[in-house]
Amino acid sequence: MFYDTAANRHGLPHDPFKAIVSPRPIGWIGTRAADGALNLAPYSFFNAISDRPKLVMFSSSGYKDSVRNIEATGEFTASFASRNLSEAVNLTSITAPHGESEFEIAGLTPVEGNLVNAPFVGEAFAALECRMTDIFRPKGLDGVVADSYVVIGAVVGIHIRDEAIRDGRFDVATVRPLARLGYMDYCDGGDVFEMMRPSR
Repeated sequence: MFYDTAANRHGLPHDPFKAIVSPRPIGWIGTRAADGALNLAPYSFFNAISDRPKLVMFSSSGYKDSVRNIEATGEFTASFASRNLSEAVNLTSITAPHGESEFEIAGLTPVEGNLVNAPFVGEAFAALECRMTDIFRPKGLDGVVADSYVVIGAVVGIHIRDEAIRDGRFDVATVRPLARLGYMDYCDGGDVFEMMRPSR
């Protein structure tokens, strides 16, 4: 099949776009509002975009507390979403009123960052402390601004729990990263295997 995305007439019960662009890592974004309220929310439009300097990005569909808080403070964390915490990750996706902490809703421990004034998930195998470098709203081909907010952050500190390190590596087979597929589907790393890059 083929369909033109302008009309989006794919004839399927659900749009397959996000299922095709998968698996997507989940950015479990922790922020503190200007009034001190804590917020934690998962975003599946999340990824690393640079190693030197270390940069990550996430995109929010709509102007949500995470974006509002980062605009106000310039800081956030990204906790590692793993299979053992999948239920908690899902609970933090709830639409909660401002001031009601998703950490508390999900029974998670907020831990203060060492370098940023934002909390991360104490139970997570790893967490990134980030300072915002840019926030913008992307445009489509027609120049219309999307109702999405892209946040880019420089990673200024990294936390890793000791049990996540094996043979000098952050062991993805142990931590089982949680990723978003299409629809309501997720995956957790599953079989892990190596492939070396070819050389000439």
